[in-house]
Amino acid sequence: MYARIAALHAGDPLTGPAIAAGLRERGFSAATLAGAAEPPNRFGFPALAAAAGRLLAAADGPRLAALEIGGWDTHANQAARLAGPLRQLDAGMVALKAGLGPAWRRSVVLVMTEFGRTVRINGTRGTDHGTGTVAFVLGGAVAGGRVRGTWPGLGALFEGRDLVPTTDLRSIAKGVLGPHLGLSAAALAQVFPDSAAAAAMTGLVRS
Repeated sequence: MYARIAALHAGDPLTGPAIAAGLRERGFSAATLAGAAEPPNRFGFPALAAAAGRLLAAADGPRLAALEIGGWDTHANQAARLAGPLRQLDAGMVALKAGLGPAWRRSVVLVMTEFGRTVRINGTRGTDHGTGTVAFVLGGAVAGGRVRGTWPGLGALFEGRDLVPTTDLRSIAKGVLGPHLGLSAAALAQVFPDSAAAAAMTGLVRS
């Protein structure tokens, strides 16, 4: 879509260069803007995750990394469009583990989204912005193999359209950062202001 927008404005002396510059600033390559497909995984999320793993595993490397992957805003044709981001996420987690090497056993990865999707499919075979969603916690330091939280069912929807949220994502993040990085309750309150009602979820990380 962005490539088409850029192409439509390419001949305009004012909007053409401005749109192209803005998209380049957001990380779109000239090949993408020209409508060409990038080589699979060469510059995608798996490559980013592998590089992050190597940096985190280094003795003098960082202890934290935040990665982002797009493609989840599936307002139309969701069944076909969702497979790509899911494959990228799956391959990215495998690449991250490989990049971390032995450090994986001491690592925790939190996979989360900023918003969920509606329960019902819309008129264009997609879903719209919603509330309830899912988060994954993985890594060698995770006490895993379980589904946490409460399944609310589909009998009653939040605001008549969304899965009812039962767990505050800040509770999950607190449950990771506290025991894994040794952050105190006071430190967590600074990281997540005004979140006293979101108590840290216990038992996520191995002791």
